[in-house]
Amino acid sequence: MTPEELKYFWGNHIRIQIDDKDLDYVKAKEIAKDKATELARDPMLLSWYSGKTGDFFPKIECGSWDKPVWILFAESRGADIAVNINDGEYIFLYLSL
Repeated sequence: MTPEELKYFWGNHIRIQIDDKDLDYVKAKEIAKDKATELARDPMLLSWYSGKTGDFFPKIECGSWDKPVWILFAESRGADIAVNINDGEYIFLYLSL
């Protein structure tokens, strides 16, 4: 998901800029969870994407769509928080609980 695709996500958008050349998935996930917790007491991570590597979760097949599968997966399960770190370097989609 690019920042352009995020404009179609109907939930809350949190944009974060982190000045850390060593930012990795583990650090990014921790930062994203902390930010999502500001909007929901116990947010559930539904999917994520790494713009650095192109990696994403979940890795499932569900036909051809106009959005990446990891976005469709999260939206179909009610994702309502998007945490976008460094303009797509890492993106995490959460469900508020």
